[in-house]
Amino acid sequence: MPKEIMPADCFEARAKVVKAMAHPSRLMMIDELSRGARCVCDLRELVGADMSTVSKHLAVLKKVGIVEDERRGKHIYYRLRVPCVLNFFHCIESVLNADK
Repeated sequence: MPKEIMPADCFEARAKVVKAMAHPSRLMMIDELSRGARCVCDLRELVGADMSTVSKHLAVLKKVGIVEDERRGKHIYYRLRVPCVLNFFHCIESVLNADK
């Protein structure tokens, strides 16, 4: 029995998620969030960018559903909404190591 072909919009949705991760700062933030929730100020320090830039990166990740946020007093904390995104990191490492 032939495998069902997925509609194009499924591939477009996948591409949006991959594009959202396609920035070194966002990859750093995802990696850091794999260790638990972090305040925006912690992520700013990690990335070495201004608060506005970090907030924009986090908004991109939030829009596609990779992270979610929670206000705790004056601070906003982010955490991974879907930790399985880390499996993608392992896959990327396998691709990188395959050429060595």
